[in-house]
This record gives sequence, structure tokens and C-alpha cells, in this order.
Amino acid sequence: MVGREVQQVTPREAILGKIRTELGRAAGQHPAPLAAPALRIPLSDRNLYKDLFVQSFEKLGGKAIIARNTSYVLPALSTLLEGKRVVASNAPFLRSCGITDLPQVQSGFTDRELLREACAAADIGITSADYALAATGTFVMLASPREARLISLLPPTHIAVIPRSRMLASLDELLSILPKPAEQTSSMVLITGPSRTADIEQILVRGVHGPGEIHAVIVEES
Repeated sequence: MVGREVQQVTPREAILGKIRTELGRAAGQHPAPLAAPALRIPLSDRNLYKDLFVQSFEKLGGKAIIARNTSYVLPALSTLLEGKRVVASNAPFLRSCGITDLPQVQSGFTDRELLREACAAADIGITSADYALAATGTFVMLASPREARLISLLPPTHIAVIPRSRMLASLDELLSILPKPAEQTSSMVLITGPSRTADIEQILVRGVHGPGEIHAVIVEES
């Protein structure tokens, strides 16, 4: 009598076999192609985006300011900027608001090392934002010479000044506009509220990995 050879099954093969069985597939069978992703963009009044953004943003600990137009931005920020060291991005919208003309504001950086030194010494970093997502109170920052990431990440306080026209409903709408962000920028950063983390005891701490304080200035008319 000739004995049959018993094939040894490795733990990995056993686990994968069990998964295939649960999925109703046989060994060697290729999975069915995934369905195309569906973006769900709510059909709502864009005039409500500002209020929804403010509600979402402040729920996360952010502080929102509404400015009627660009001429109201500096008066709205005067108390916050008084006596502070400030670095601002090269965004044209900040220039149109008069922010880069303030004597305590450093801007116009083209050298990365000089920018890093300025951000490390600054109390406040001011940027604009490419978009703002109303549903989550999120800023969308596309890295570029106009919007250096360090300004929104290194100083302990971040202020983003954005026209209301750049507000979108949600991440779904953003991805309908920018389906392939990597083709347009080296980095897309989503900023949702102040930096916060929790240790093993779930004690929330702000400002560990980024600004502990964040402000949004929404300009109604630009």
C-alpha cells in the first residue's frame, strides 16, 4: 500500500483560505473589479455653507471671524496681532487684505531655510486656503510657492483668511473638482481644528504636532 503524501498548510495559507471561503471564492480566483467610486455632493444652498462651516469649525475648538469685505479684515485681527511676531504666506489674497503690509508681518519668502527660521520664531502664521469644507470645518491647503506648509504648521497659532467663494460642501465636492490632487501639487493638507492628540490614558492635549490655536477669517465679499 502506497501512502499518500500529506501537504502541509502554513498558518498564512490557512488564514487566507478561511478568508476566501467567507468571501465565497476559490483558490486562484481573481476578485471581481470594484465598482466606480460614487461621490455624494449634497444639493444645498451655497449661502448656507458659511454658517455650517462656522458651526463645524467652532465645535472643534476653532474661532471664526466674519468680515464683510477685505477692508474689514485688518480691524478684525488688530487685537489678535498686537505685539505678536507674525509670518504670512505669499497668497495674493492676503496682500489684497493688507495683511502683508503690516510692520510686524514677515512675508515674501522664497528661501526655505529663511522661511523655517521665521516660522520657528513666529507667534502666529497667517495663510489663505485653497478651499474650505463646510461639513467638517476643514481648510484645504495645496502646497505651492504661494502657500508654504510650514506657515500653517509650525507657529503655535494659525490664522486662515479665505473668501466665502472658496467654500465647498464636503470632501466629495473637493474630489469632484480635484480628482487627482497629486497632478497639481506635491502635497494636499487638510486642516480640521487645532492640533490635538491623546495619550494612552486618552487625555487630550492640544498643540503637540501643530498649532494649538486656530482662527478662520471668512471674507463675505472679496
